[in-house]
Amino acid sequence: MRRAFACLMLLSAIVISPQVLAKEAALMQADPVLEKRVMGLAYELRCLVCQNQSLGDSHSEFAIDMRSEIREQMRQGKDDEQVTEFMVQRYGDFIRFRPPVKSTTFLLWFGPLILLALGGGVLFISLKRRKRTVKTMPMSDEDRKRADALLGDK
Repeated sequence: MRRAFACLMLLSAIVISPQVLAKEAALMQADPVLEKRVMGLAYELRCLVCQNQSLGDSHSEFAIDMRSEIREQMRQGKDDEQVTEFMVQRYGDFIRFRPPVKSTTFLLWFGPLILLALGGGVLFISLKRRKRTVKTMPMSDEDRKRADALLGDK
């Protein structure tokens, strides 16, 4: 099932993308200053279809539609922050590559540090317990002779 879906997606990308990309290239040449703003913002937003790609890097239909939406809003006079807020309202904070620190994204920002601290604490406690349970015993003369024999009397 996954292979059929992947083949279908690849086929649709081959059939649709050249026409849409040609249209987008024509738009880029029409107003290069606007396109620079559009692409600058597109590289700050995540493509929700592609895996870890920005809207600027992606060639998916979703990314092309979103770039068109960004372009249209910028033509209406909206600044980058207003366009970003529109996208966040529509798709959530996940669309940003750098989401803001707030209660809903707290674990995203500080979760790895919390896990690292917990792991360090568990390691420290287990090493302390192990040190208490393991008793150091001096080597006997017989053990020392066996060790010397095994090491070859260096």
